[in-house]
Amino acid sequence: MSEQLKTARIAETIAKHLEQLIFEGALHPGERLLPERELALKLDVSRPSLRDALAGMERRGLIVTDRQGSRVAEFLRPLTQPLELLIQSNTQASFDYLEFRGVIEAATAEMACARATDLDRAAIRDILGRMEQAHSQDDSREEADADAELHFATYEAAHNVVILHMMRAFSELLRRDVFYNRAQLYAQPNVRDTLLQQHKAIGEAIITGDAFAARRAAESHIAFTRKTIWEIRQADARMAVSLRRVGRRDLLAPNRESGLSVSHKGTGAEGSS
Repeated sequence: MSEQLKTARIAETIAKHLEQLIFEGALHPGERLLPERELALKLDVSRPSLRDALAGMERRGLIVTDRQGSRVAEFLRPLTQPLELLIQSNTQASFDYLEFRGVIEAATAEMACARATDLDRAAIRDILGRMEQAHSQDDSREEADADAELHFATYEAAHNVVILHMMRAFSELLRRDVFYNRAQLYAQPNVRDTLLQQHKAIGEAIITGDAFAARRAAESHIAFTRKTIWEIRQADARMAVSLRRVGRRDLLAPNRESGLSVSHKGTGAEGSS
């Protein structure tokens, strides 16, 4: 009995440790954990205790276990999945999302200035370096990925777990181009240069702790993104109209009597004069 109690207490301690890592955002939803044997060695616990801990976490919806092992549950997916379907059927939703982002980004950038640790600032500095490298190599996909990572690093540096988890859930929709097409955004002339300078302004303000500059840079960045996406969609809409006008001929029967009708009109005009 005492051995069972001891195992239960160890399992509870393991679970609390892993749950804290999930709560703080150190372990991300969807990430796969080490195989059971390796994870037990890493945590310096027995495999039965680890197994009990993971089973308890699975019952609480924090861990998913399958034939490939255990991974962190995507616990906000039940919220975002139906939301994704609604967003895809409503074009205004993208702009509502960006309006929401504008509020969150400004606040988190300001919080990050006051709360960022040396490790947070080092992470932001590293991402900015990767972004500049991708920009110089004209690698828009890598640059867009670094863009997303910079925003995540800002959320982490703000040290607000609610913001972190909510924005991480929304970011999955962003990565799947549900709100807007990131590749299309980065393909616009001169847009990549502007986005790079805006991201550098946000990151450098956080690194130096300039809260006013960080908030202003974040607000400007989202406003610019919103304006650019609006212009892209307006251009796409105009092109669609033009294509429909060109393609209208495919729907019309040939007018074989057009020459005859002109002749009749001409005869009538001459007779009346």
